[in-house]
Amino acid sequence: MTATEGLLVPPGQGRIMETPAQRVTFKVTGTHSRAASTFEVVVPPGFDVGAHVHTRSEELFYVLEGELDVLAFEPRIRTPDHWQRWESASGNRVVRATPGTVIVVPPGCPHAFANPTDTPAKVFFQASPPPDHERYFEELLEILGSGGAPDHAAIRELRARYDIEQLTPLRHR
Repeated sequence: MTATEGLLVPPGQGRIMETPAQRVTFKVTGTHSRAASTFEVVVPPGFDVGAHVHTRSEELFYVLEGELDVLAFEPRIRTPDHWQRWESASGNRVVRATPGTVIVVPPGCPHAFANPTDTPAKVFFQASPPPDHERYFEELLEILGSGGAPDHAAIRELRARYDIEQLTPLRHR
């Protein structure tokens, strides 16, 4: 691709990585953009990414299908579990995001999402700057693809390398 050519990724195309915990389709990578990496993420029922925060990264989520519980604020108190019960100093609480909902997460803002329903959710997800989230997804899906309960120590170490401070645990059925 040259500077005079764009990138067109047809529906259903892109590099797909899949485990029982998540399906990620790489749509735009750092090879194609200096601004952001873009993914289509299928979030299965019972998946909870866990509350976390980035010091450098900015993220954007757009719910395409299904529903997710979403957090994008600093809570009064960062409890080590159950981010779904958190509340901000201004009274913000976790919301149920439905198709068409946009969530923008600036650096330093705690955030999380979980699929509490029995139906998969699909999200358009963009992370800036690239390519950190590309590499993170590759390594995370390798850990989650090993089967059984998540290896929390391995996930903690992985996240520390990719500007992710984990506040509550990642979970999946």
